[in-house]
Amino acid sequence: MTWLVPYYDWIKALHVIAVISWMAGMFYLPRLFVYHAERAAPGSELDKTFQVMEYKLLRVIINPAMMVAWICGGLLIAMGGLDFGAVWGWAKLIAVILMSAMHGWLSARRKDFAAGKNTRSGRTYRLMNEVPTVLMLVIVVAVIVRPF
Repeated sequence: MTWLVPYYDWIKALHVIAVISWMAGMFYLPRLFVYHAERAAPGSELDKTFQVMEYKLLRVIINPAMMVAWICGGLLIAMGGLDFGAVWGWAKLIAVILMSAMHGWLSARRKDFAAGKNTRSGRTYRLMNEVPTVLMLVIVVAVIVRPF
């Protein structure tokens, strides 16, 4: 990976841009689910509108952003950009894996709405809307402050 070292700052910038895009979607999608669960009857025009919004947000923004974040993050790790000898490196990696799991959970919930099989309340989605925020806080503090 030494041939990539001259591009380290560009890869890091792309990583940060991808993470920002991923997080924007991860904050917005559960909020859409709140409104979808509370305001749209299955099969209604509003239900169909929410389904289009959720599908496009996931497929056009969140999925590609997550993939770019992981690819760039992997390249940065390969170039020595994450210290696995310190707890902060592991904390970040675990939080990113949990964020990816949350992404998968949201993807499954979108499929439930699309199939007319959502069984969760708006309250559930409000609570789950906090998960990406907490994980983001752990990731940012681990990387910037490195308290452990």
